[in-house]
Amino acid sequence: MIEEMRLRDLGVISEATLPIGPGFTAITGETGAGKTMVVTGLGLLLGQRADSSAVRSGAAAAAVDGVWIVDDDGPVADRVRDAGGEIDPLGDGRGELIVGRTVSREGRGRATVGGRAAPAAVLGELADHLVVVHGQSEQLRLRSAAAQREALDRFGGAAVHAARDAYAAAFSRWRDLDETLTALVAQRDQRAREAALLRSQLDTLEQVAPQPGEDAELAVRAERLANGEELRLAAATAHAVLSGDGDAPDAGILLAEARRVLERVQDPALTDLGDQISELGYRVADIAASLAGFLADLDESGPHELAAVEERRALLGALVREHGSLEAALALWEAGSLRLAELDDDSGRAERLAEERDDAARALDTAAAALTAARVEAAGRLAEAVTAELQALAMADARLEVRVAPASATAAGRDEVSLLLAPHPGAEPRPVSRGASGGELSRVMLAIEVVIAATDPVPTFVFDEVDAGIGGAAAIEVGRRLARLAEGSQVIAVTHLAQVAAFAGNHLSVVKAGDGGVTSSDVRRLEGAEREAEMARLLSGMPDSEAALTHARELLELGASRH
Repeated sequence: MIEEMRLRDLGVISEATLPIGPGFTAITGETGAGKTMVVTGLGLLLGQRADSSAVRSGAAAAAVDGVWIVDDDGPVADRVRDAGGEIDPLGDGRGELIVGRTVSREGRGRATVGGRAAPAAVLGELADHLVVVHGQSEQLRLRSAAAQREALDRFGGAAVHAARDAYAAAFSRWRDLDETLTALVAQRDQRAREAALLRSQLDTLEQVAPQPGEDAELAVRAERLANGEELRLAAATAHAVLSGDGDAPDAGILLAEARRVLERVQDPALTDLGDQISELGYRVADIAASLAGFLADLDESGPHELAAVEERRALLGALVREHGSLEAALALWEAGSLRLAELDDDSGRAERLAEERDDAARALDTAAAALTAARVEAAGRLAEAVTAELQALAMADARLEVRVAPASATAAGRDEVSLLLAPHPGAEPRPVSRGASGGELSRVMLAIEVVIAATDPVPTFVFDEVDAGIGGAAAIEVGRRLARLAEGSQVIAVTHLAQVAAFAGNHLSVVKAGDGGVTSSDVRRLEGAEREAEMARLLSGMPDSEAALTHARELLELGASRH
């Protein structure tokens, strides 16, 4: 339920606060005063597209804030917390949620949910749980088959919802299997070529049997073998210097002699240096041994090994060129077998998928039949209940028929739902999309909502001139039905008819004022004489007409007797 809404610089409204609260709120005002801006502002709070043209002339931006009363636990509260917002607890299992929306003249917008910035899409998600809005566009939408099916499903309640969920699951499984099988068959030749290429690549990899890092190791080995003589001379010279071969003194002997000289004196600093020289001696011996091993390895290697290394590098190079890197080739070698087994199993997999799809199709047929049966049963009850409502809405001879006919399978079922209206006895029922006038469509829509609200209640209903095209007794009955709907839900109605406004427990008026250059509007709650004057204005255009005031008081008494 929306408790309060604040508008600033929206259309002709400079600044206004709308105290709404529970029950039935009627919003009236002169033509051009900005009644529609109230619905526009509410639309912004519900995540509808922001239009910069709605920004008041001369203002930089328009802003709308709303205070909602919601359950502490439930889908709304969960979504608000997911978005990082907060709900202020009221202590009775309910909480206060503040949402806001701004739109600048440049078209930029900002939304807040529970004190935190959020995408406007979050407001739209919350709206699905909070409000049903009806205006001229919704009347047009009621002409569509999808909207008529949605109305029937809402009325059908748990039975239809369960059947629809079961059908949706069955349809999803059948569609997934069908798409997978279709793609498998369509790509059979391509997959056969992939299998042949993969088999050839795996055969080559099996023959070459590359090892991780082998290409880098072989590059180092080839470099060494290609420069064997130069390496041998350098290593032999260094070995001779360290080991004392030839005429050169032995580095190890020299270091040992230096250590003995230092040990003859008793000085701590020299003793430490002697220890370091001793360590150098061990390291020199180790290096000399390593050089000897290096020379022995070179002596064992020869031109034949260099040729073998280059041949191996050529094989690895071919793999690198084909796969991009040795690592990629190794990854293919590791995982390719599984992929090849999958490709080779195409024929068997297609047969298995076809069997699964046939099973899924049979399950889908069963689910579709159950959904159709649930809709047909609900259609009869909906038609009877709405017909009764239409009789009370000054369409005493009208009859609504709800037909459920076979249609192509979609995610919503295999049914085409049609609302048909017979305006008088003997008339052939015609689709409301072609056979109902604007006023009749308004009343059909209201009757449907009143009936559906008994099985699928919505916290808030907003009607934007649902009384368009009607008057007199029909308007009084529309007011009665809105008041009845408000017994279980919050109802907000923008109206131009006193017969409708009379049944509201809360009457707000959008008042237009001007300073000679700029027109602005404010919103006031009307009571007592002010309300009587507004009702008289709605009736006759003359708020001070005694006859109109008398009629206004009669209507208000009629509306009060309804509560």
